[in-house]
Amino acid sequence: MSNFVPEKTALGIEFGSTRIKAVLIGPEHTPLAQGDYTWENQLHNGIWTYPLEQVWQGLQSAYAALAADVQQKYGCTLTKVGCIGISAMMHGYLAFDANGELLVPFRTWRNTITGAAAEELTAAFGFNIPQRWSIAHLYQAMLNKEEHLSKLDFFTTLAGYVHWQLTGHKVLGVGDASGMFPIDSTTGGYDAAMLQKFNTMAAAKGYAVDLNALLPEVLPAGADAGTLTEAGARLLDPAGNLQAGIPLCPPEGDAGTGMAATNSVAPRTGNVSAGTSIFAMVVLEKALSKVYPEIDMVTTPAGDPVAMVHCNNCTSDLNAWVELLAQNAELCGAKVNKGELFTKLFNLSLQGAPDCGGVIPVNYYSGEGVTHFDAGRPMLLRGPESDFSLANLMRANIYSAFATLAIGLDILNEEHVALDTLLGHGGLFKTPGVAQRYLAAAAHTAVTCTETAGEGGPYGMALLAAYRVEHADGETLANYLQNRVFAGAASTTLNPDAADEAGFAAFLKEYKKALCAERTAVETM
Repeated sequence: MSNFVPEKTALGIEFGSTRIKAVLIGPEHTPLAQGDYTWENQLHNGIWTYPLEQVWQGLQSAYAALAADVQQKYGCTLTKVGCIGISAMMHGYLAFDANGELLVPFRTWRNTITGAAAEELTAAFGFNIPQRWSIAHLYQAMLNKEEHLSKLDFFTTLAGYVHWQLTGHKVLGVGDASGMFPIDSTTGGYDAAMLQKFNTMAAAKGYAVDLNALLPEVLPAGADAGTLTEAGARLLDPAGNLQAGIPLCPPEGDAGTGMAATNSVAPRTGNVSAGTSIFAMVVLEKALSKVYPEIDMVTTPAGDPVAMVHCNNCTSDLNAWVELLAQNAELCGAKVNKGELFTKLFNLSLQGAPDCGGVIPVNYYSGEGVTHFDAGRPMLLRGPESDFSLANLMRANIYSAFATLAIGLDILNEEHVALDTLLGHGGLFKTPGVAQRYLAAAAHTAVTCTETAGEGGPYGMALLAAYRVEHADGETLANYLQNRVFAGAASTTLNPDAADEAGFAAFLKEYKKALCAERTAVETM
């Protein structure tokens, strides 16, 4: 097609928990092509990880699929794009020596092995440091006296690592950086007083470090983050078609790309990203009254303060139940399309009781910081009086995906945090009017989904890449998204239904009781 102009496109690539997805958008900010690669974290010697070889295998496969999509749709070989952006799961720990060699296997956000470090840092900083944060992993390594620390030259997140390899620049977008170490929103960089405090704490443990020198440089959205090198181009496209010299925007975390994808970067806006993990991001007008261990303080890609409720568990248990039901259907001779099955089961859940009939799944595949679990074990609880129907089971599983998030959101309600809009995005929202309706009940607020709600983070990363090369001097990210991207976007908004709110509240009350059984199960593992 003659209207395909590569220089006017922007490419976003996101390393999610279960998929690496590439999305190419055009000058109207609509998706033109995409590609993906399925992967899964591995529990290796008690550590949730992904091998770096699979990082590159997945990146190349996702890009190759996107390039093939371009060839099929537009009849041309993709040799250039206007800008590239890399995003990935936030937090975790990727540590390297001076030669760029990985010192220990990648420790992902899913690990709950840094409890002592997180507790000590939170007390010292007067600022909540969750277990999954990069600085908690580093300090825990110091508490453990790990051998690799003698060689440590640099540590970063997954997005920062991939960007570094593609460009040679050790940088990070401020949103992703805010999940490594606390950010001072007045300066846009790491909090100087906390940096110094950490250096003092490290020295007391026998490690003389300059933390600022170990961390990536912080950049706001729209900043120059380098260009694709020849080596980077071959890493991304081994076929040799993609040209070097393409600008890259600052790499971001999946929380920041979710904010961009839902136009939720201005104060009084918020979004919920639902996938393997689930998190809510609420852009604040003022600071919270105190430190909450259930609430992370991070930033937007532009550096504004955000209250984040992050839950490690969302769709894993739900997906397992759907897979079980698919196997049951196949046993009976039915041909099952998984996408259609999800849609049918989600819609069936609407026929379930508002309180799920006493069916209570606990969806903890892994530990959960909000409720203070270091490990998880999925379980299903019901009494003899429970109405164990398929509709109630499905509704309960979707409720369970939101339950821990609701516990954290209740804290923000108690803090009287003002919220004009809450937008839902990610795979959980692909079936119209189901998860969106249940989230409205859980959050006690109206929830909006746009037509791109299912695109999620990769689309948001592509928007940040477009902003890097298209924004005018002085044009903020919030204004760019509002005026150029979402001004005419089609969306649906659902207000909370009173019966749903009462039903979810009853479910959540029983869910909290079920966590006692969960704790017993975990302790006897």
